[in-house]
Amino acid sequence: MKNIKPKLIRLFKEGYCTPQIARIARTISEPSATIHYNIKKLEKEGAIKTYKAVFDHGKIDEGFCVYLLVKLTAKAGSDPDRITREMAGFPEIESADLLAGQWDVILKVRVKDQDEYYKLLKQILTREGIENTISMPSLKQLKTEFVLL
Repeated sequence: MKNIKPKLIRLFKEGYCTPQIARIARTISEPSATIHYNIKKLEKEGAIKTYKAVFDHGKIDEGFCVYLLVKLTAKAGSDPDRITREMAGFPEIESADLLAGQWDVILKVRVKDQDEYYKLLKQILTREGIENTISMPSLKQLKTEFVLL
């Protein structure tokens, strides 16, 4: 059988998942039609942006997680959205948030190992507008996307 695991993982990360309406209906004892209607309403209102899978990252070669704090230069800090969106475009960046305080951006990075992280970090550091960074490796994740692991 053909191994399409990498293609599936990529699609699931991009939101190619759907809610399990029958399972939700059983869990909260409501009719499937009511569940479907309310989900569609939340989607239309923009409250639900997408559906995605929650992975055991070690099993998909993304077991090394690092939080990267980024300090922008004064010039880049005048438009932090631009440079943060650029960095968020890297497939290894799981999330990117603008911060208030001593640091300007926090990136959550998921890669296979330290070597892959080093390669990515070198790419990020070459970007104009990066003044300083601090890497904080995660030792173990216990909860993600509101799901206990």
